[in-house]
Amino acid sequence: MGKIVRLIAGTLVCASTLAGCGQREGEDSPDEDPPMLAAAERGDLNQIHLLLGEQEDVNEVDQCRWSPLMKAALNGHVEAVMALLDAGAWVDQADKGGYTALLLAASNNHADVASLLINAGADINHQEDTSGWSSLIWAAKRGHLETVKVLLAHGTRRDLIGHDGLNAIAWAERNGHSQIVALL
Repeated sequence: MGKIVRLIAGTLVCASTLAGCGQREGEDSPDEDPPMLAAAERGDLNQIHLLLGEQEDVNEVDQCRWSPLMKAALNGHVEAVMALLDAGAWVDQADKGGYTALLLAASNNHADVASLLINAGADINHQEDTSGWSSLIWAAKRGHLETVKVLLAHGTRRDLIGHDGLNAIAWAERNGHSQIVALL
């Protein structure tokens, strides 16, 4: 099931990752997330600032190599992303599947978070390992018009292709996202 989930949708990959990196039935469930990761996932700024004051590691990762920045980006928590970046979060930290905070923000239509990450130096053309998709491919495939606009405004490469041989425009065409096709 893990492989099928990865090919269908990034959020399903994310959900399985959050639940234990595709853990098998009968295995013990993973320990709870460390406090900084849990606070970032909730977008709890007060808790993030408290933990930073206690010298908690802003780049701590869980067993799947998810960082606080990745969890905040996935959930569209703009203020949490800003606080974590200001505290020195690694903008291009990748999980076990090669997903970065920017890929997670773009695939979930968080254009404002994507813009913040790009301005902080995120690799706009990074391709994840599971399907070889870039942020632009993810956004175009899913019909996330505002995110596509942000990525294009920052000079993302339109010619990148995934493991399936398709680029962003091919995915937009395949999924009937005519406004995105016109932009690309």
